Amino acid sequence: MYDYRRGESILGAFLLGGIVGAVLGLLFSPRSGRENREFIAAKADEYWGEGKQFYETSRAKVLDETEEMRVKIDAARDRLKEQVDTVTQQAKGKIQEVAPAARDAVTRAGESVKSGVGTVETKAQGVLDKLAEKAAPAPAEAAPDLTDLPVVE
Repeated sequence: MYDYRRGESILGAFLLGGIVGAVLGLLFSPRSGRENREFIAAKADEYWGEGKQFYETSRAKVLDETEEMRVKIDAARDRLKEQVDTVTQQAKGKIQEVAPAARDAVTRAGESVKSGVGTVETKAQGVLDKLAEKAAPAPAEAAPDLTDLPVVE
């Protein structure tokens, strides 16, 4: 079964058929070889001229469209730059509005932390003092006298 999804085989068959038809047309034409060559040369010149004209027209059209696209791209770039500048200015304004409040909040938080650290330091010193009192040796009466013990050498 033939697979129609393969377009290249259809195009190849079409081109091959056209070439075979042209060759057979030249072989069996009623004109002489010289007339055929002149006819082919005239048609080739005609098609060459049409091809050059088509190329020049297409080239001019592409250049015009390229210039139009360049103008549109430049305009879009300018609009984008303006939008970026506007957003940047708005962001700077917001930062300038918020910065003093943030600075005050950070200062207050720092002061709170400092006072909290001072309080913790005071309480920790109190706990250490209580521990030192409990760990302090008992009065001298209860402590054994270690001076009478022999020294081992």
